[in-house]
Amino acid sequence: GATSGIGLAICETFLQNNIRVFAIGRSIEKKVQLEQRFLQETKQGKLVIFLANMLEPEEIYHVSQEIQTLLDQDHHGHLDALINNVGCVRSWYTTNSYGEEQQFALNHLASFRLTHALLPSLLAAKGKVMMTSSKSHRHMNMHWRDLFFRHHYRPLMAYKQSKLANVLFAYELQQRYHSLGLQAYAIDPGLVNTAIGEKGTGGLVSWFWRQRRKHGVAPEVAAKTYLDLMSDTAHDGLYYYQSKAITYSKKVRASEAKKLFEISEGLCGFQFGGEQ
Repeated sequence: GATSGIGLAICETFLQNNIRVFAIGRSIEKKVQLEQRFLQETKQGKLVIFLANMLEPEEIYHVSQEIQTLLDQDHHGHLDALINNVGCVRSWYTTNSYGEEQQFALNHLASFRLTHALLPSLLAAKGKVMMTSSKSHRHMNMHWRDLFFRHHYRPLMAYKQSKLANVLFAYELQQRYHSLGLQAYAIDPGLVNTAIGEKGTGGLVSWFWRQRRKHGVAPEVAAKTYLDLMSDTAHDGLYYYQSKAITYSKKVRASEAKKLFEISEGLCGFQFGGEQ
């Protein structure tokens, strides 16, 4: 999710701090726009842009293979950080080709799939996984009986659930792999002035987001937390806002995190393995 909004700001912030960036864009047009914006960095190889529609599992698999090839060639198979920032909002029930509701598929399962594919390189580097969550995860329960909200679709509830899933995923990654050096975080960027609520939406949802985003901070403000978590300083928290560890929902607990992890493994058709 590097071609607009928070992802674009993270990309720019990291490049300014001499961090090499592998970015994923959804379309040729977005890829070209990113290359033109960071033309010099692209020429120098500091920025490499890959194409993938992260809603589709096959495309996630192929892009992860492309990234892994480059990591093996130029970085001894090490990946210092994976920022799972891709996300969407939907006004109506829509699925990907696997029949997965799009907010759950993109906001959670895409990150789950990409993290699994790149996990060996992350472990080799004792790297970090950062999830873009939201304070909207609070006061939300996982809708275990119908995770995709097939029977009574509620867009806002589906979005909140996906943000809760981000925190639960980070929690379980910490439980499984912290002893191997992996660090996982969920980040609350706060209210940010981006167009996420106007893509794939309509009517009241789109109108509401256009009004709400006016009160948000610039994406560059949110990007600073991601940069700060890249430092070698020990960061013992799980959930961060403005570079500080803060409390998160009481629904984020071991049993819920493990349950979501195992259900996600079943939906994706693979197992992570590793520490339990």
